[in-house]
Amino acid sequence: MPQDTQKPQLRHWLLLILLSIIWGSSFILIKRGLLVFNAAETGAIRVFWACIVLLPVAILKFKKIPKGKWKYILIMGLCGNFIPAFLFAKAQTQLASSLTGVLNALTPLFTFLIGIFVFKYGISKRQLTGLTIAFLGSFSLSFVSSDGSFGQINYYVFFVIAAAICYGISTNVIKVYLTEIPSLVLTSVAISLVGPISVFYLMTTDVFLKFETKPTEAWGAFGYLGLLGIMSTAIALVIFNRMIKQTSAVFASSVTYIIPVVAIFWGVWDGEQLLTLHYVGIFTTLVGVYITNRS
Repeated sequence: MPQDTQKPQLRHWLLLILLSIIWGSSFILIKRGLLVFNAAETGAIRVFWACIVLLPVAILKFKKIPKGKWKYILIMGLCGNFIPAFLFAKAQTQLASSLTGVLNALTPLFTFLIGIFVFKYGISKRQLTGLTIAFLGSFSLSFVSSDGSFGQINYYVFFVIAAAICYGISTNVIKVYLTEIPSLVLTSVAISLVGPISVFYLMTTDVFLKFETKPTEAWGAFGYLGLLGIMSTAIALVIFNRMIKQTSAVFASSVTYIIPVVAIFWGVWDGEQLLTLHYVGIFTTLVGVYITNRS
């Protein structure tokens, strides 16, 4: 892992902001896709686009993957890309895009927890405190109804949590088993393994009929999901790994705190209403994430 010794310069801050905008905009793009396609179709189209963009790199690099690493790359492809694409789309059928973006901030916490229970990392009292605060914040958000009061639990929150767990699994697998493989190569090969599954699924649906019956809306939604797959997977990962190499992992991870701000901005711009209890839950969640990551 690169040492945290290089001081971030202006270009690094600009890259951080760009990355935050790309990843923070993912949730409004999913929302646009869901206007035409169902959750499963939305997830499949997202993975399809990412696969198309990264497939040329994968084809060139297939032979450079060590034989014993393929199973870990498949896990990365499934948990780091394929499954979360479907889970986030399903969650946003009943959750505001802004809240989904906030709950996505739980990813580093699940990465940390999986590291503790599966790979036997240590944990401090302060980190345990941060985890507890973050989970209380996210759990409280699941009870806040659309009018800003506490109501029945919205179980679609757990689709986002499941996606965060998947990301946690993928991150730990990469850290433990795949560190010697360049990130772009690893990502492109992983997506090329799961991309055909999405194509096969789309062939079994009536997704093509939607392009015939409402072509303007369908092509528009398809374009939004294309932007999602290309920007949030291919380009964002290149930027993120460049930041880690040129600055530090700590600096790069600060994107976790900016993504929810971007997601909230797009949600409010799109007419989503966040009330007092929403902001209390959001603040509590982000404080918990901060305490855990800075310990």
